[in-house]
Amino acid sequence: MATVSFKEKIKGVGGHASYEAKAHIFREQLEAKIPASLRLPPAILEDPPLNVTHIPETCGLLTHKELAITELDATAVCQKIAVGELTAVDAVTAFGKRAAIAHQLTACLIDFFLDEGIKQAQQLDEYFRKEGKVIGPLHGLPISIKGMLPVKGTVGSAGFLMNTETATEDCDMTRILRSLGAVFYVKTNQPQTLMHLESRSTYGRVLNPYNTDLTAGGSSGGESALIAMKGSCIGVGTDGGGSIRAPSAHCGIYGFRPSCRTTPLHGVLWYQPGQDGFFSSVGPMCRSARDMRLFLEAVLGANPALLDPDVLPVPLKVPDLTKRKLRVGIMMHDGVVTPHPPIIRALKWANAKLEASPEVEVVDYIPYDHDRGYSIVRELYYEDGGATVRRILKESGEEILPLTEWVISPPHVRDHDASEVWKLRDERDKYRREYSDHWWSQNVDVVLCPPFPGTASRHDTAKYWGYTAIWNLLDYPGTAFPSGFVADPAIDIYQEPPSPMSAADEYNLSLYDAAKFKGAPASLQIVGRIYNDGLVLAAQEVVERILKS
Repeated sequence: MATVSFKEKIKGVGGHASYEAKAHIFREQLEAKIPASLRLPPAILEDPPLNVTHIPETCGLLTHKELAITELDATAVCQKIAVGELTAVDAVTAFGKRAAIAHQLTACLIDFFLDEGIKQAQQLDEYFRKEGKVIGPLHGLPISIKGMLPVKGTVGSAGFLMNTETATEDCDMTRILRSLGAVFYVKTNQPQTLMHLESRSTYGRVLNPYNTDLTAGGSSGGESALIAMKGSCIGVGTDGGGSIRAPSAHCGIYGFRPSCRTTPLHGVLWYQPGQDGFFSSVGPMCRSARDMRLFLEAVLGANPALLDPDVLPVPLKVPDLTKRKLRVGIMMHDGVVTPHPPIIRALKWANAKLEASPEVEVVDYIPYDHDRGYSIVRELYYEDGGATVRRILKESGEEILPLTEWVISPPHVRDHDASEVWKLRDERDKYRREYSDHWWSQNVDVVLCPPFPGTASRHDTAKYWGYTAIWNLLDYPGTAFPSGFVADPAIDIYQEPPSPMSAADEYNLSLYDAAKFKGAPASLQIVGRIYNDGLVLAAQEVVERILKS
């Protein structure tokens, strides 16, 4: 098989001449914003290694102080700023410079506005100097923002070049973060349609920093790649089918999908307004478990329901799990698709560690008809049979990507009239009730399971979302987090290939070649019942502490 060049690997979406002319303008505008002083040498970009995570440290473009700052998680940044050990200007400058380097290696950005971020930071530093206190819990914290969340004066997109534009105002989430003291400096890449577990757009294909032959995931793949490259310590993603958890898992970072309508969505860009068969939620992607709690406590503490009438005023209650045993269900597979060997190895290791702990009671969790649930949610995504997507692509001349064709095509996707929409919603609600009863019968607090049927997938192959989308259908909050393992071709092999449980399983088995996944992070997922977001946070902290002991 011919080797694909780095330039070809990272290439953006193409299209007809009219599309290409407009796309060229947007790409050139972004490239012009990357300062010459932060340009990587051509020798590095012509043939970079598969693992590019070390390049920001070795390229010579960052000072020792900047490298030290970018090693901090979000909580540490906030703590240091609050006691005067770090300025907001130094923080955003360090992360912004590293973000520029990360973009050249992974195509993780759609907009870069460090100068504006420095102006924000200067105002915050001046406030701190005069008042002797921070303006809010996120004072001076640089936060990267997914492309579909508008930040006033910056580029945003709803998944197509046709709806890529400069925002005239913040969406509710970025407005709240700004009021809490956050500093914005970049917008991150996402896929065509916003409905791929990969991220390729006009601006390029986002590459996994640990193995650029693999995807960084989607649809918040720009965020996951940027955070893994330490060009951001915390960012904001969205999740309607796995778009926070899958990319977080692929890049070995932390990501949390809150219960829907607990965090604000008003103003977020979307091309199917009024489609409410399923909901997305907005949540954090970051480098530590404590950063997930920092973000959620800050945002929910701002009472977003007072701003966005669609938000439910559900407080974040994080229980004290030192007073009782945590009951964890282990789901090795979902009965539809068997995970690849690195994920099975991580789960078996986690199971053994938890069973040996006096803090946890471990049970085998039996999945309930996940194939049926996955079919329902896939049908809910495009109740118009994909007609809106095809119309947008036709009108703009943008080429349809393979994963777009897959996600809007039968057997799961078809057009519905009003009575068929009602019937589909009824099927959804019945399944949710059946699953709720099943969950109670299993007597678990949370479930530990795969976040994806493997590590990061090879490009254009992510065609099974069942390990995340099922929880979207149920609206069960969840978090993806690193196990600490990476794929190892020497041990992550099938002794005997398992017998496929389904056509999707047969496809997933066909994708596995141990050598091609070398170095890819192996991550885990914890989920809990709807509105038990605080319990999921607490359980993840307990589980991770036991795994690290």
